[in-house]
Amino acid sequence: MQYNDIIIRLKSLANPKAVEGMARYGINPENTYGVSVPNLRKIARETGKDHDLAQQLWASGIHEARLVASMIDQPKLVTGEQMESWVKDFDSWDVCDQCCSNLFDKTRLAYQKAAEWSQREEEFVRRAGFALMAALAVHDKKAADEEFLKFLPLIKKASTDGRNFVKKAVNWALRQIGKRNLNLNKAAIKTAGEIQQIDAGSARWIAADAIRELTGEAVQKRLAKKR
Repeated sequence: MQYNDIIIRLKSLANPKAVEGMARYGINPENTYGVSVPNLRKIARETGKDHDLAQQLWASGIHEARLVASMIDQPKLVTGEQMESWVKDFDSWDVCDQCCSNLFDKTRLAYQKAAEWSQREEEFVRRAGFALMAALAVHDKKAADEEFLKFLPLIKKASTDGRNFVKKAVNWALRQIGKRNLNLNKAAIKTAGEIQQIDAGSARWIAADAIRELTGEAVQKRLAKKR
C-alpha cells in the first residue's frame, strides 16, 4: 500500500465515538480517527516494512498514521536524528508506548536513548525513556543483567516526578525489569524499597505497586521455574 491508500483506509475506518473514548483515557483527540490497534496492525502487515513510507506517514501528523509508521519502519535504518525528531512529536501516551515497543527498542541506540530521555524534562520524552526500558526488558531476551541494573538508579531518581504519564512509566519500567529473572527481581525489589523511603506521593505509589507485583506468588513462581 502507498501513502494515499493508507490515509484513505484510515479515514474509511474512522470512529468518532472511539475518539471520544480515547480522549477520556488521556489520548489527544486532535488529528485522531479512532481506528483500533488490531486494524492498524492489519494495515501494517499488508503494507510491509518501508522506511520511506514510515517517514511520510509520521509527517502527516495523523495519530493512527503515526502508529502505523512505528509498525512498518525498519529499525536498522532509524538514526538518532529520527528518534529525536519523533520523540519531540509525542503528544499521547499510546503513540509514545507503541513507538517505543514497536520500533525504538529494536534500534542500535535503544539503551542510550532510554537513559538520556529518562533524564529529560519534557513529559512525553521522559515517559519514552521509561517506556523504552520496559520494552527492552520484555523484548531483548539476550541482553545482560548489567544493562538493566544501570537503569535502576535512573528509575529511583525519577520516582519523585508526580506527573501521571511519567509516574506510570517509571513504575512500568521497574516492574518489567524485576520480572526478567531472579537476579533482577531482587535488585528491583531493593530499589523499590529505597524508593519507598522517599517522601513523595509518586515514589510511595511506584514502590508499593512494584513491590506488590514483584514479591507476589505468580511472579516468584514463574521466576523460580526459569532458574
